[in-house]
Amino acid sequence: MAFMLALGACKPASRGYQGWVEGEFMFIGPEESGRVTELAVSEGLEVKAGDFLFAVDSAVQTAEVEAAKAALDQARARLARIEAAQQRPEEVAVLEASRAQARAAMEFSTSEIARVRPLVEKGVSTRQQLDQAQANFDRDKALLENITRQIEVARLSGRREDIDAARFAVEGAQAALANAQARQARTRVFARVDGRVEEVYYRQGEVAPQGRPVVSLLPPDNLKVRFFVPQEVLPRVAIDGRIFVSCDGCAPGLTGRISFIAQQAEFTPPVIYSLEERSKLVYKIEARPERPQWLRVGQPVTVELAP
Repeated sequence: MAFMLALGACKPASRGYQGWVEGEFMFIGPEESGRVTELAVSEGLEVKAGDFLFAVDSAVQTAEVEAAKAALDQARARLARIEAAQQRPEEVAVLEASRAQARAAMEFSTSEIARVRPLVEKGVSTRQQLDQAQANFDRDKALLENITRQIEVARLSGRREDIDAARFAVEGAQAALANAQARQARTRVFARVDGRVEEVYYRQGEVAPQGRPVVSLLPPDNLKVRFFVPQEVLPRVAIDGRIFVSCDGCAPGLTGRISFIAQQAEFTPPVIYSLEERSKLVYKIEARPERPQWLRVGQPVTVELAP
C-alpha cells in the first residue's frame, strides 16, 4: 500500500523530470482485539526482522490453552483406559482365586471317579454313586472353564472401533491445543522485515481493535521514486532502466532502476506551473532507488534518464 506524505512537482526541468519519493508502508496490528500491554518501539527506531514490537493482553488465549491441555489429558487417559484390560488387576486377582478353587474341586472330582469306579466294578458301590461322581466332575470342569474364559476376557482391551475413536479424540484435542497455542503466540508481534518505525498509533494501555495497525514500518526496499514523462520520451524508458536522482541536500550520484511504467496516459497532476502544461498527457513512471537510505518519503527530487 503506497502512502504519499508529500507531493513534489512533476514538471519537466532543464536537467530532467521533477518527481517525489514515495513509501510503501507496512501496517502491523494484532490479529485479535486486545489491550496493548507491552510496547518495545518508538518512532524513528530501526528494527531488524525478528525484533519484538508489541504485545496485547493474552488472558483469554492463555485460558484457552489451559482448557485445551486439560481436554488433551482427558482424551489420552480415556485412550489408555480403553487400550488397557477391561477390568482392574484387583478384579482379575479375584477371578484367578476362583479359578484355583475350581481347579481344586475338579481335581477332587477326578480322584472321586477314580476311587468309585473300581468299587462299582467289584459290586461294593452302586452305579448311582459313580453317576454322582461323574456329574460332580462335569460340574467342576465346566466351572473351571467358565472362570478361565472370564479371566481371558478381563485381560482383553477395548474393541478396535472404540480404540480408533479414542485415538481420533486425542488427535482432535492435540489440534485444538496447537490452535490455542498459536492464538496465544499471536498476541506477541514481531517484525517480519528490517525497517524503520514511522509511527506508533496505540500506546501501552490502549485497546487496539482487530485489524487496526499499532505501528507502521517502512522497509528500505519499499521506497520508490515517482515521476511523469511525456509520450515522446517513452521509447527511452524501459523496465530496469537506470535513472539518476538528485535533490536538495542529497548525496551526489544517487541512482535507481525503473520498476513500473504505466500503460495508460493521464493528465499532468495539478501541482503544475502553467495552463499549457496542464493540457499535456503524461505517463507515470516508478523506480526503486539503489541507495534508499539517502532519501525520505515526500522529498521532491529531479530525475534524469540514463542515455
